[in-house]
Amino acid sequence: MSTPSGRALVGMLSVFAEFERDLLRERVRARIAVAKERGKPFGRPAIARAMSEKIERLFAEGASKRQISQRLGIARSSVLRAIRGAKG
Repeated sequence: MSTPSGRALVGMLSVFAEFERDLLRERVRARIAVAKERGKPFGRPAIARAMSEKIERLFAEGASKRQISQRLGIARSSVLRAIRGAKG
């Protein structure tokens, strides 16, 4: 990068990297649009919402948030979100 040709090479590589990133972003957005049109869900599944009753029951029984997350195999933050949603 200390010579003009080195700086030019780095500049060209960065242009190609940005181009590839933009193509990837475009393909992802197109796939999401197709999924919405077909009515298919996309993204990560809402695990805590599906288990909210079980989470609330375990919490009411006195289990800690860490114990609940380990027992159900979900993240502790998901447990916290489910408990806050039940209170609010």
